[in-house]
Amino acid sequence: MSAEELPRTVTYDGGRLFFLDQTLLPIEVKQEEQTGIEQVYDSIKRLKVRGAPAIGIAGAYGLVVSMRDKKGYSFEDFMGKLRDNAEYLNSSRPTAVNLSWALKRLVRCAESAGESSGEDLFRLIEREAVYIHEEDKSICRSIGEHGAGLIRNGMGVLTHCNAGALATSEFGTATSPMYTAHSNGISFRVFADETRPLLQGARLTSWELQQAGLDVTLITDNMAAFMMNSGEIDLVIVGTDRVAANGDVANKIGTLGVAVLAKHFGIPFYVACPSSTIDMETPDGESIVIEERGDEEVTSFGERRTAPEGVKVRNPAFDVTPAELITGIITEKGILKPPFSEGLNRMFG
Repeated sequence: MSAEELPRTVTYDGGRLFFLDQTLLPIEVKQEEQTGIEQVYDSIKRLKVRGAPAIGIAGAYGLVVSMRDKKGYSFEDFMGKLRDNAEYLNSSRPTAVNLSWALKRLVRCAESAGESSGEDLFRLIEREAVYIHEEDKSICRSIGEHGAGLIRNGMGVLTHCNAGALATSEFGTATSPMYTAHSNGISFRVFADETRPLLQGARLTSWELQQAGLDVTLITDNMAAFMMNSGEIDLVIVGTDRVAANGDVANKIGTLGVAVLAKHFGIPFYVACPSSTIDMETPDGESIVIEERGDEEVTSFGERRTAPEGVKVRNPAFDVTPAELITGIITEKGILKPPFSEGLNRMFG
């Protein structure tokens, strides 16, 4: 199976919206139809669909689905409901900026239409959501083309969490250079951190890379230092849910630790993301809201409880890696190098 043949994370066909339920992978591959805004909210909140670019796409289509029975509304009533629904969906997950970016884009698109009918406004936002989806496919391919040259024969490449095809429209962000290098005949190994507490590396990254024919080895999160020290890791590529204007990045919890280790062992640490993940309105990592999730994700492993009843729990879903630990940021427009604030402002400001 090639990267193009992997199951689609988000499918919009004939007005019907489907999400691949990633909470069931790798045991079961199930497409679940999304019939209303509450279901879309729940699917995003519960990580049935996850990964910053995929959340943006899912949110855009979810907003469309929420408005399909509002075609008879006046311009004012349609816009009022559109803004309310966008605000509601945006509250499902606060850290990944792609969600708010996509929802704002659909609202602005409708606002620009002026005094149009509800029918016309619906067709406009539906078309814009499709544009966002198609753009992401092209962006992921471009990230792969820019980043593939970093991967050379015989390398060991470490990634954390899942910034793969399952987190985007296809190819992924962090994995896109890997898929591209693999298709170019480069021989290398990928090491995937399991990524506790929800095991996105074990359940998703190792599964999709294996399905696509890449040489992937799964390791637990606390094995990364050992693998780096033994010389098996030559390069780190991760994704991100938000890039601040100074180059700080928020990504899945544990990314900061990987970056600190890479710095200690002198291993290049790259972040891959689309421009929609770059938030020039957020000055630095301290300004990024970090989502805290439920205790049960930490106190259980699978469906088995692994911690004592009543124990105190912290469960931040993300951490912030400061710009000084990052070797480069791979985007669809090229690879940015430090100082990131200057490059980000020049390219995206």
